[in-house]
Amino acid sequence: MTAHRFYFEDFLVGRTVEVGQVTVDEAEIIEFATRFDPQPFHIDPVAAEKSMFGGIIASGWHTCSMMMRAMVDGYLADSASLGSPGVDEVRWLKPVRGGDVLTISSTVLESVPSTSRPDRGVIFTSWEARNQNDELVATIKGRGMFLRRPA
Repeated sequence: MTAHRFYFEDFLVGRTVEVGQVTVDEAEIIEFATRFDPQPFHIDPVAAEKSMFGGIIASGWHTCSMMMRAMVDGYLADSASLGSPGVDEVRWLKPVRGGDVLTISSTVLESVPSTSRPDRGVIFTSWEARNQNDELVATIKGRGMFLRRPA
């Protein structure tokens, strides 16, 4: 079995950890949206300027993807993660623009050891992305499954 740095027991309820920062690139906003969310305010600078946003903004799905990457780089890649059964809530609270610097954090809300499979448990977390002005731009609440630390 591979040794990991983070196991189920390491996710203490109430603990908040900053996992990383992402600098948002406008070309990447347009590239992502062109493939996955081709709305005018994501891909067309002229249309975006005329929109209620006043310029190009990132797709909310792109913001979630940037948050996910920060989570993987910040701890998931070095954890005993078994994946996730899903997310319960996603909120896009403020537009994300090229040049923004997002700081991503994770807070453990609940920790539940499995009763049917004692080698694992489920962690319920809230992820936050804040921009360089400390404005909350997006949140994700979801669950992750992790192995327990071997004896």
